Amino acid sequence: MTRPKRNDETIQVTKQDLMRMLTEDDAMKSLLQTLLQEVLEAEMDEALRAGKNERTSGRLGYRSGHYPRTLVTRVGKLELRVPQDRQGRFSTELFARYQRSEKALVAALMQMYVQGVSTRRVKTITEELCGHEFSASAISELNVKMDEELRRFMSRRLEEPYPYIILDARYERVRENGVGQSRAVLITLGIGWDGRRHVLAVELAGRESASSWKAHLLRLKERGLHGVQLAVSDDHAGLKRAIMEALPEAYWQRCYVHFLRNALDYLPRKQADDCLVELRWIYDRHDAEEARRDLAAWLSRWQDKHPKLCTWVEANIDETFAFYRLPRAHHKHLKSTNLLERLNQEIKRRTLLVRIFPDEASCLRLVQALAVETHEEWVDENRYLNMDLLREHLKRPPQPQAA
Repeated sequence: MTRPKRNDETIQVTKQDLMRMLTEDDAMKSLLQTLLQEVLEAEMDEALRAGKNERTSGRLGYRSGHYPRTLVTRVGKLELRVPQDRQGRFSTELFARYQRSEKALVAALMQMYVQGVSTRRVKTITEELCGHEFSASAISELNVKMDEELRRFMSRRLEEPYPYIILDARYERVRENGVGQSRAVLITLGIGWDGRRHVLAVELAGRESASSWKAHLLRLKERGLHGVQLAVSDDHAGLKRAIMEALPEAYWQRCYVHFLRNALDYLPRKQADDCLVELRWIYDRHDAEEARRDLAAWLSRWQDKHPKLCTWVEANIDETFAFYRLPRAHHKHLKSTNLLERLNQEIKRRTLLVRIFPDEASCLRLVQALAVETHEEWVDENRYLNMDLLREHLKRPPQPQAA
């Protein structure tokens, strides 16, 4: 394994070293620590325009040892040695990129500690995350810098169109006047014509209502949101109404996963039946025409046994068929809110450490930081969807949609 340097020389990690790292108990932790240390050394080489002990007329400075730095990652706490130069000019973005959410979590936990709301467990978690305690002034400075960074991201201009958006909300507990209250976290994701996933907005609201969702969408439009072809969400009445009013040009796709869960309300309790399995298969059809043929057969087969379910399905299932207007390859990604559900699961995993936030600012800080971290990972990845398929699809004459 090698790391290229500016002068095209390489630093070697031997096969024996690699095999040793992979067979240790903390194999991934050891390997990641080695690779990140190499990244730091490469960044210093680039900053000085010279490698260690390299003689060159283009050198911009000299090394001056290292200082220890802890980086908390998903595979554990890494102990790194950050190189220094004599002039003190070198800086790395490595830690800011991968620890934004950890900083937010530490800030939330320590704010609880400073306000006298914390427990010994909070202090233990904080020390484990960052390796040392934070003073109140350090927390305040950290919060100011992070809040400004997050504000810039969440208010950025949306210059490019987003043909697909996915919306959902989750709830977090926030302390207000000494009493724990629920706050809705409204989240909107977008998929642009570049085929990549983007976090468009993360906001707090008192509750998930038509007015809060409409205000959320109108703020997005003020920032430039346009070109929406399809909006995907669950069947929350307020959210559905807000989409219809704020984005009248877009088709609305009701998440089929939520639809199937709702269908359980129309079946006898504790009864397992093949009817829902067969209903699920309808969403794997090639087009809406084929899906409706299968639906007719399904209704005929189950009408006598489950009349209430069949009546409800027949009245509501069209709301879940909007994705059939899209290219076939996009169906599995846009017929549900699963993309956003995965982000919500990651947020839940982290906010459970806090349980109840000391105020709205600390809650929003952590959730937005996690969302920005995810956004950056998505943008760096290969495209999520091939949007050339949608371009070609939109050129075709519109197909009539059966009633």
